[in-house]
Amino acid sequence: MATVFDRIQELRAREEKEKAAGGPKQIEKQHQAGKLTARERLDLLFDPGSFCELDMFVRHRCSDFDMSETFIASEGVVTGYGTVNGRPVCAYSQDFTSRGGTLGEMHAKKICKVMDMAMRMGIPVIGLNDSGGARIQEGVDALSGYGSIFFRNSCASGVIPQISAIMGPTAGGAVYSPAMTDWVFMVDKTSYMFITGPDVIKTVSGEVIDFENLGGATAHNTKSGVSHFICESDAQAIEKIKELLSYLPLNNMEDPPLVDTGDDPNRTDIALDSVVPDSERQSYDMKDVIRSIVDNGTILEPHSLYAENMIVCFARFNGRTVGIIANQPLFMAGSLDVNAADKATRFIRFCDSFNIPLLTIVDVPGYLPGTDQEWSGIIRHGAKLLWCYSEATVPKITMIVRKAYGGAYLAMCAKELGADMVFAWPTAEIAVMGAEGAARIIHRREISEADDPKGKQQEKVEEYRDLFYNPYIAASRGLVDEVIMPSESRPKLVAALEFLSTKREARPPKKHGNIPM
Repeated sequence: MATVFDRIQELRAREEKEKAAGGPKQIEKQHQAGKLTARERLDLLFDPGSFCELDMFVRHRCSDFDMSETFIASEGVVTGYGTVNGRPVCAYSQDFTSRGGTLGEMHAKKICKVMDMAMRMGIPVIGLNDSGGARIQEGVDALSGYGSIFFRNSCASGVIPQISAIMGPTAGGAVYSPAMTDWVFMVDKTSYMFITGPDVIKTVSGEVIDFENLGGATAHNTKSGVSHFICESDAQAIEKIKELLSYLPLNNMEDPPLVDTGDDPNRTDIALDSVVPDSERQSYDMKDVIRSIVDNGTILEPHSLYAENMIVCFARFNGRTVGIIANQPLFMAGSLDVNAADKATRFIRFCDSFNIPLLTIVDVPGYLPGTDQEWSGIIRHGAKLLWCYSEATVPKITMIVRKAYGGAYLAMCAKELGADMVFAWPTAEIAVMGAEGAARIIHRREISEADDPKGKQQEKVEEYRDLFYNPYIAASRGLVDEVIMPSESRPKLVAALEFLSTKREARPPKKHGNIPM
């Protein structure tokens, strides 16, 4: 009969076997590839000693292809909960050293279980993905496992923050769960995502491409927009995840945490009074404006390499988390295109889901013209911006610093779309369109019949500019609440955010709207 000591020793032996993962050779291979193991990643993510592992001894039930004799440590995925910077979080970490981290029935059940716990407790869930995909030996059971995860991703959306880190291969059906989460991190040179790999593409279309160019971190951060952050290592990705969590509430019923940043809420910056160039054709860096007005000049910018004509970022004003959407004049003059609209829409909807106020900083000349944009559906994609701003019920502040023309003026959260407070700098130009185009349309006959058509056109252009290139007509209609000195932007915004902190607004009851996707 086994003694208590024997049973304790058995537990320790079983734990050691599970924690050995795929064994020393596989762990060394993982390290040589520049990757951490599943448990090493969790050790970096969670506060020291706080991680509690669940389902360590779960086993697969597959008996085909000699699988009944195959031991897979922890079923290829480590799951559990703990604290990150003192706040509770659930997580799972796929173990590539154990049968390639392939997903089978019980592997999926472990992930679903920790996702269900996160939902019940109202805390974020983080997935550290490093998997060879579906476990082929388990057939439809593996596919069923993916489906169960996808369903939970959908249910959790807008309820708890969902974060995915791609730290190895993610292919086929495995890519859809990360794509359904709120934030995707990728590690450069060691991670990739794609539906069909290079071999399939070559067979079907004859196109030759490698893993990195097809679905590497650079491709998904610059071309597809699937990934929000590109990181140099597993460790850097985990640090970025921690930084992101610091801006977010635990769930949709809470507000983001207030942080004492030590920055004076009444601080002004005289440099802002001259940041906008005299010539409307000159550009400037909108990030200089953003860093000047936020706490300590600190921002966290998703999609920094994608659709760079639009900036989205998290920042703080007097310790309060705010989501910022801004046009970037350095790229495409800050005009709106398909990708910029998608980028902003996704960010706005996330912020609205999790009670994060929105600040929109406007310098937009209009929508990017061209057949490529029209045929790519700029009407449909641009409508998403109108939709999501109208749908959002969090505090919405708009600050117009220069151009705000036509439909793009409306799309960047004009008063009519529910902006609670609209500020404008004296340099703001709120008009139906640019002066050159307006003058040609309004005074077409007069210009064509003039002795000096070019001179007459320039005269009418200046006349239009004098009349409309200012914020005061909009202010006279109540569409701009206050024209402010640029240098005083920060204290004005801090005061407005404080005033709007008790905002309550509801929309008509319905199952859900039909956003123009």
